[in-house]
Amino acid sequence: MLPVARADTRYARRVAVTTTGDQPGTPQTRPGLVRSLVERFGHLVREVSKFATVGGLAFLVDFALFNYLASGQHLPPVAAKTISTVVAATLAFLGNRFWTWRHRERSHPAREYALFFFFNGVGLGITVGCLALSHYGLGAIWPAVFQTPLADNVASFLVGTGLGTLFRFWSYRRFVFVEAGTPVVPAPGHDPESTA
Repeated sequence: MLPVARADTRYARRVAVTTTGDQPGTPQTRPGLVRSLVERFGHLVREVSKFATVGGLAFLVDFALFNYLASGQHLPPVAAKTISTVVAATLAFLGNRFWTWRHRERSHPAREYALFFFFNGVGLGITVGCLALSHYGLGAIWPAVFQTPLADNVASFLVGTGLGTLFRFWSYRRFVFVEAGTPVVPAPGHDPESTA
């Protein structure tokens, strides 16, 4: 670097000059770890947060309706859970279609609805399976512990809903609300150049 030249005015600032006469620019630095993670996974974080918001509302509906039906109406726990989950799933479908994944390509509504409820049924099976294992399986061994409203809520809403939610997010994102612009794979054995 050459020495800094003195300016004739008091408003001039000192600037270092390289041997070629150019001013050195700011050094090029790699973006920080957090920034690169946000750039790479930011869309996924937004989807997860919207999915969690919709799921939270559906969870509240599910929780309130399950407890009303099981305790207030004295339905068996598995029947109450099935009804509450179907109602909450309908709310979740609308929220996910029109808010969480509204930016994704829309296919035929009947296809989306059928796949959504198919995968939701698998998620319901996971949730009800956890509840049934707790209430009937472990409850046969320790009825005072596992056949209580607290145990039913823990098995259903903490364990079952947690596992079911992980499965639902993956399956909705992968199969129901598909990414726009996914290339179509040609059928095997079909070569468009060979027909020309």
